[in-house]
Amino acid sequence: MTSCSLPRRSLALAVTALSLAQLAGCKSGGPPPAMQAAFGPLPVMVTAARQQNVPVIGHWVATTDGYVNAQIQPQVSGYLIRQDYKEGSEVHKGQVLFEIDPRPFQAVLDQANASLAQAQAQLRLAQINVRRDTPLAAAHAIPQSQLDTEVQTEAADSAAVASARANVESASLNVGFTQVRSLIDGVAGQAMLQVGNLVSPISVLTSVSQVNPIKVYFYISEQEYLALSARAASHGKSDLLQSGNLIPIHLTLANNQTFPHAGHIIFVDRAVTAQTGSIRLAAAFANPGNLLRPGQFGRVSAQTSVLQDAVVAPQRAVTELQGLHQLFVVGDDHIAHVRTVQLGPQIGPDIVIASGLNAGEQVITQGMDKVRDGMKVVPQPDTTPQPAVDSTSAASGQSADQQGN
Repeated sequence: MTSCSLPRRSLALAVTALSLAQLAGCKSGGPPPAMQAAFGPLPVMVTAARQQNVPVIGHWVATTDGYVNAQIQPQVSGYLIRQDYKEGSEVHKGQVLFEIDPRPFQAVLDQANASLAQAQAQLRLAQINVRRDTPLAAAHAIPQSQLDTEVQTEAADSAAVASARANVESASLNVGFTQVRSLIDGVAGQAMLQVGNLVSPISVLTSVSQVNPIKVYFYISEQEYLALSARAASHGKSDLLQSGNLIPIHLTLANNQTFPHAGHIIFVDRAVTAQTGSIRLAAAFANPGNLLRPGQFGRVSAQTSVLQDAVVAPQRAVTELQGLHQLFVVGDDHIAHVRTVQLGPQIGPDIVIASGLNAGEQVITQGMDKVRDGMKVVPQPDTTPQPAVDSTSAASGQSADQQGN
C-alpha cells in the first residue's frame, strides 16, 4: 500500500461519516443545522386560529314509518269476490278495497225485515185492542183485568218491534261490512289474500299507511336529549315535545340528498334505553308527492347546543401520532413548535380545538410534513378557498348510533 492511498481512505471515511450524520439528523426529527443554514428557512402556509360561537349539530340514523298505519281486516266472514283497488296506489277514507260475497248476509237481512214487519203487525193489533177496550173498561162493560192484559200485550209487542228493528240494523251492518273500506287516507299495500279466499275477522287483507305527513324515528344519546331539552327550555317551552318548529330536524336520504322539508319533533319516548343510554324520538315531515315511504333509511340532524367562543382551526392542520392530535404553531420569531391539542366537533373543513390552542395563534396548514419542532420557517398566509359549510352540519356532535344503536 502506497502512502498516497492513506489520504484517499481517510477522505472516504470522512464522507461516509458525514452521510451517516446527515441520515441520523433526518431520523432525529429535522435536517442538520448545516443543511438548514445552506437552504434557508422553510416556507409554509399558515392560518390564524379564530374564535367564534359554534352550533353543535347532532347526526343520527333514522327510519321512516307511516304517520298512521292501519291493517285492513274484514268484520264478517265470507269469500272474497272482488279487489277494488290497485296495489301501491293512494286510497281515500271510505273507499272500497275488497268485496265479500253479500248473499248470505242479504238473506239474513231479508229475514230480519220480515220479522220486523210481523212484530209491527202484532203491535198494531195490540194498540187497536187497547184503544177499543179502554172506554169499555171505564164503563164496566168488560173486566178491568182484560184491559190490563191487553195493555201488557201492547208493551210486549212494542219491545218485540224494537228487538226486530235492532236485528234489521245488525243484519244491514253486516251487509255493509261485505264491502271492506279504508279507514284512512294513505297508500295501500300489497293484497295479502286473493279473490276466492275464505276470510274472517282475523284475516289481514292489506295495510294502508298515511305518508303525508310521515314519521321518522331516530335515537339520540342521553346527553343530546338533555341538551335539546335545555335549548327548548331556554325558549320558554315546557319540554322537548312542545318545542314545535323551534328545533328543526333535517333529513338526508340514502342518496345523500337533503330532503327539502324540515321536520319537527312529535314524539319522545317515555324512557331511556338502559343498554345503550339512548332515547327514541320521532319527527314529522311534510311529504308532498309521497316520495318518502315507510321503511326507508336516512340520517337526521339537528342543532343540539352552541359552543360559546370556541377556538377553531383548519382540520388539515391537525395530524395524529400514536393517538395524540398535534399541530404546528408558528410564533412571532418564526419558529415552529409542536403543540398537542384536544379536539372538539368538526365544522365542515374546520375543527374545534377544545384545548391546547389560543385564538389568533398561527398554525401551519401546508408544508407541515417537512417541518420539525424548533425549525425556523417563513410563514405565508394560506389563501386556499374553502368549501361552503352546510348549515345543517355546522358542527358534528356524537351520535347515538356511535354508542351502540
